[in-house]
Amino acid sequence: MSKRSKLFLVLGVVLFGVLVSLPNIFDRDPAIQVSRTDGIDVEATTISQIRTALDGEQIAFLSAELDEAAALIRFPDTAARDAAGELLREQFPNHIVAISMEPRTPGWMRWLGLEPMNLGLDLRGGVHFLYQVDLDAALENFIGVYQTDLRNDFRAADIRGVEPRIDGNSILIGINDQADMDRAFDIIRRLDPDPLVQRLNVTRTTVDGRPGYRVELTETLIRERQDFAIQQNTVTLRNRVNELGVSEPVVQRQGLDRILVQLPGVQDPGQAKRVLGATATLEFRLVDYEADPLDAQRRGRAPLGSELLFDRDGLPVVLRREVIVSGDQLVDATPTYQQGLPAVSVRLNAQGADRMLATTQQNVGRQMAVVFIEERPIVEDDVIVDTEIEEQVITAPSINGVFASDFVITGLTPFESQDLALLLRAGALATPIVIVEERTIGPSLGQDNIDKGRMAVMVGFLLVILFMGIYYRLFGVIANLALLANLVLIIALLSLVQAALTLPGIAGIVLTVGMAVDANVLIFERIREELRNGNSPIASIRAGYDKAFSTIADANITTLIAALVLFFFGTGPIKGFAITLAFGILTSMFTAIVGTRVIVDLIYGGRKQVTSLSIGGATNATV
Repeated sequence: MSKRSKLFLVLGVVLFGVLVSLPNIFDRDPAIQVSRTDGIDVEATTISQIRTALDGEQIAFLSAELDEAAALIRFPDTAARDAAGELLREQFPNHIVAISMEPRTPGWMRWLGLEPMNLGLDLRGGVHFLYQVDLDAALENFIGVYQTDLRNDFRAADIRGVEPRIDGNSILIGINDQADMDRAFDIIRRLDPDPLVQRLNVTRTTVDGRPGYRVELTETLIRERQDFAIQQNTVTLRNRVNELGVSEPVVQRQGLDRILVQLPGVQDPGQAKRVLGATATLEFRLVDYEADPLDAQRRGRAPLGSELLFDRDGLPVVLRREVIVSGDQLVDATPTYQQGLPAVSVRLNAQGADRMLATTQQNVGRQMAVVFIEERPIVEDDVIVDTEIEEQVITAPSINGVFASDFVITGLTPFESQDLALLLRAGALATPIVIVEERTIGPSLGQDNIDKGRMAVMVGFLLVILFMGIYYRLFGVIANLALLANLVLIIALLSLVQAALTLPGIAGIVLTVGMAVDANVLIFERIREELRNGNSPIASIRAGYDKAFSTIADANITTLIAALVLFFFGTGPIKGFAITLAFGILTSMFTAIVGTRVIVDLIYGGRKQVTSLSIGGATNATV
């Protein structure tokens, strides 16, 4: 590559870095984003309604405008924003009202798609939760599904007296008639339809003195179900966070059985914990009208095929065990009012709608109960040791007509309708979770972290500049220019990929400031050595850059590998450090080797005769 090409390359990269990093010089305004729960773009009329509502309560705001699919309202301070948030949540119940800090980026920058880098929780303030997932409960639930399927399949095949029971990670099945053994084996094997990947081990055994089978989950299936539980819980938590209305949340898996949740801007973790941690779902089941609830309560058990539960007033209700529709078949649930009373409007998927249609056609006039099921973990020393399941009949109205996919649940308080709709709309957790780590970071502490981090970078930068300028003179000044360009490029990369800057990330930048001049030190010392050996200044410059390159590359590549390992195997704070360290290595390689070489060539390359170099130490080398 020619000198002119290198010059244009360096200028182009630096100018691009300056442009991309420019949004970071603007401050941020307290703001609120208002978006629709159905994902449809907010209309202009909604903006007018928001302005009217804020003016009516005399809440000061800077602007209210459409920002892509949401309404964005900026405020002069956080007090006005918080007051507006409460008002807008009340005025717009079918919208997501999320608090945020929006940068004051000029319109032309936003038009170009330029955005400032994101700030992590430790710099913005908010709440941090680390959840542990109960994987044992996930396996128990999964085995329970196999148990129910086998019971129904044996009944349908007219194999009598078979009651599968769970034993650890396996199911024991006793067969009364030896002649049914082969048919029973065929039914069991249908649970494992894929011949290429065996997920169930089926072995003959003796169960309570009868011939039978042990159906055991393989390690492959156990790992699949554990991964599925983590993935479903992560998705569910992410949906629930969206329902809470939090801007730029972080929900990600950590390790084998943990999930990290960070909610920037949230200062009261009470509601977040209540909504995020509830393992709740619904079941729709028919009331056993032939059973006497009081008699079942007195005896402490329900008739065969039924279950004794209680409503919110503590009164007994006997329900059929068969579940008509469960929570995972719900498509949508929204709070509403039915004849002036709080209710939840529910919509089912196609499978749930078919079962509901068939049930209501055959049971008009009978009662169908809505059962709310909540699973709570029992924790000892930050470890889940057991779970507690609470089942409660919310309401048991009569089926007054035939319906399928759309219907309404009544008999709720306003608070219950809001919470129930949110939990159902967000989905159910696959298994219980428990908080093993919780932190709340105030916005003032976040700003203090920003100020101290900025001060650390500036002090480190100035000390390095002072040392390089004194020790290497003109070449030190060149290295300082490259270091400044290096900082600009790091900020530009963080802004370009929208990586979150955290306190460990700032530490990575400070470390990069010190490491960035290492390459120049190696090059400059090699140039000094060449000068002491009697080489000409121009030859010394060429030899210094060429001979130091391999050493610089080896040192930076090994550090880059370490940064990549930290990123892929580390958790949140470690990842933030690894990102800035990796970016710093890449940019410092470019600025220290290519950037400084271009500047040196501009200064010394155009001279007819160079007799000395201003590099400190042996600066006078006569040609």
